[in-house]
Amino acid sequence: MLYVFRSKAGADVTMLAESGDALLRLMGREPAPRGIFQAVDLPQLIQALEAGVLADEAQFQKAVDEAKAAGEPEPRRKGISLRQRAWPLRELMQRSVREDADVVWGV
Repeated sequence: MLYVFRSKAGADVTMLAESGDALLRLMGREPAPRGIFQAVDLPQLIQALEAGVLADEAQFQKAVDEAKAAGEPEPRRKGISLRQRAWPLRELMQRSVREDADVVWGV
């Protein structure tokens, strides 16, 4: 399944189900084939998304610090980071806030 997040404030953001599910959960939403982020809720949803990204980065940095302390090679991220996955949706959400537009998917 693909998620295609749409808003009249910007271009569509498309992502695979695994990534879309993870981002929805970060924002306190259950993954669903259809949904809406209402414009009034976007600031809080953006904050939740950013907090999740910061937590992911802190967890990775902790693993790096632990490896350094143990004299082991630093771990490397596998694949694309959560920040990279979340950024396009975050940008669409921020534009939607400025234009007072909802973000929908599966519609």
